[in-house]
Amino acid sequence: MAATDDSPVVLDRRDGPYGEVVLRRHGALLQIIANGCFLMDTSDGRSERLLIDRAYDALDGRPAPSVLVGGLGVGFSLAHASEDPRWGRIVVVERERAVIDWHRAGPLSTLTAAALADPRTEIVEADLVRYVNETSDTFDALCLDIDNGPGWTVTEDNESLYSPAGLASCARALRPGGVLAVWSAKPSPEFEGTLRNAGFRQVRTEEVPVARGVPDAVHLAVRPG
Repeated sequence: MAATDDSPVVLDRRDGPYGEVVLRRHGALLQIIANGCFLMDTSDGRSERLLIDRAYDALDGRPAPSVLVGGLGVGFSLAHASEDPRWGRIVVVERERAVIDWHRAGPLSTLTAAALADPRTEIVEADLVRYVNETSDTFDALCLDIDNGPGWTVTEDNESLYSPAGLASCARALRPGGVLAVWSAKPSPEFEGTLRNAGFRQVRTEEVPVARGVPDAVHLAVRPG
């Protein structure tokens, strides 16, 4: 029986180092599923673009700031950063080879082909938690979107990113006055408190209304210096 618009169609299914990842089409939308958990689709992207914009705004106009985008996803954040000539270096850390392939030569390439061709863009295949713990590189902004939020992680290993130790690693990867921006499927007052206790300043949350349920959120914090 032919699939209808109400029946998702699996375009690719991979077994990666962190479990199964699936790309499927549901009507006009492309969706990424990890271990049976819906992660994201191409329906909107407002909050992912806001993640990039508010990070830039908080940098107070420093020239050609560098940004680390944590998680490639469907590419909204990368594409939006690339469309803004004010950004300097754009580094994207993505741990799933399948997701990178879907952007380079698969269905998601329609969203990010121009961004991937941008000479400012660099794709790093690595686990973000391990990357921020080990890198000696520094950035003006970290824009992180690898989970459904600090309290709803895709894998248990990601939980450490939102802990005091994980936030200390994020701070080390930021230049003085740099901005940490974290996407979440809902606001988290507890995470705001953790950010403040970790030494970040100017902690705030910006909400993005959605059609149903609680709003998406972008948590913002500035490294002193």
